[in-house]
Amino acid sequence: MSPLQRKYVDLIRDATSKWANWDPPIPVKVGAFGTLDRVTGELEVRGNVYDADFQETLDKIDPTLKLKLQQHPPVIGPVEEDFIISTSGAQKRGFSVAPGVDIMGLATASLKADFQFSQGKRDAFLVMHSPRMEYFPPSAVLSQLYNIPALADMYLVTSVFTCPAFSLYLSDKSGEQISLALLASAPIVTPVTPLGPNASFSTGIDWWTNASRGILRKGVSKEGEYVFTPLYVLKKRAGWTRKIFRSRNQSERGRNSEDELWVDVDAPWDPLDEDGEEDPIDVVSLRARLLMFTPRS
Repeated sequence: MSPLQRKYVDLIRDATSKWANWDPPIPVKVGAFGTLDRVTGELEVRGNVYDADFQETLDKIDPTLKLKLQQHPPVIGPVEEDFIISTSGAQKRGFSVAPGVDIMGLATASLKADFQFSQGKRDAFLVMHSPRMEYFPPSAVLSQLYNIPALADMYLVTSVFTCPAFSLYLSDKSGEQISLALLASAPIVTPVTPLGPNASFSTGIDWWTNASRGILRKGVSKEGEYVFTPLYVLKKRAGWTRKIFRSRNQSERGRNSEDELWVDVDAPWDPLDEDGEEDPIDVVSLRARLLMFTPRS
């Protein structure tokens, strides 16, 4: 399962520049830091900047820093519209089901999607129902964490997407067509005003899908709680060259740029084949083939 798990993570990363969690019921928290498992694509968490022992580390490094992370907890954003991510070979189409399919609530489902997958290659989709983001408070934490030695070789989770229902799928290269919908078996009241960070809503929802191939994973919180973390943003410290360039230009802009201090994390594996196995570029053979087609003077 590990190569296919890594393939899913890699596909979603290519589509979004964000990292997919193969096991969304296992939480990924803002402030978590660690390394990436090269085989599975999972984040191997070593700690969290909001942990008490990390605060002790901060206090020992620089007692004058006065950075008390518990005073700057993650911001919980508003509930957003349903979020559907599909990779290049998963074409989103108008929703339809085979003749004779009669599922109660399917016609009135507010969240439904239909995907046609390309044959001969693996692709994926991720669907999040009513997601919301959690992230570091801007201009309060990341710039000060940059100089902490304990994070020098670590990857840091700077934001996460949580949701009360998710569905993810990795195709099997057969060119399959997949339909799915989130059905309500009990009335769901849609609020007139935007939902706040502590919102929950009606129970009685569940996924319906016609998927019979590939790998499908799905989950629903019957209480409407935000217990799934399907997607997160991972950053690493920028190099010293970038920091020096930033210092020279900081006064001109009059502000710090956290995006210049913390940059996106590259995949730690070589390019993957359709089954998630590493497929490194054979530089020697590539050079030989190029020489064969190079005109000689």
